[in-house]
Amino acid sequence: MTDRPKPRVLVVDDERVIADTLAIILNKAGYDASAVYSGTGAVEQAKSIRPDLLISDVMMPDMNGIDAAIKVRAALPSCKILLFSGQAATADLLETARLQGHEFEILAKPVHPQDLLAKLKG
Repeated sequence: MTDRPKPRVLVVDDERVIADTLAIILNKAGYDASAVYSGTGAVEQAKSIRPDLLISDVMMPDMNGIDAAIKVRAALPSCKILLFSGQAATADLLETARLQGHEFEILAKPVHPQDLLAKLKG
């Protein structure tokens, strides 16, 4: 049996309860997850912890999750990105990113923990 390191996950949501809760669920499921509460914070944190996966809300006040994801992917090309959102405006932002050559997977909020874990294992 190999002692593989836990996949590092950065969870981003300006709603702290959501970010913290998802990080706790992921940690219990065998990930090394930490929470951050802004797009800007996500970009800064990603540079230091170098996550394997970024899970981010899209609609945030300082920098939206799509812009943060693009910046993280530029710095860490192997980092997987998973976005989630409960707002219709997300479709326009995703389309703009897609036209710029960025493809992101998106989950609808509220994210059910089992759905999230299934998506990560899939």
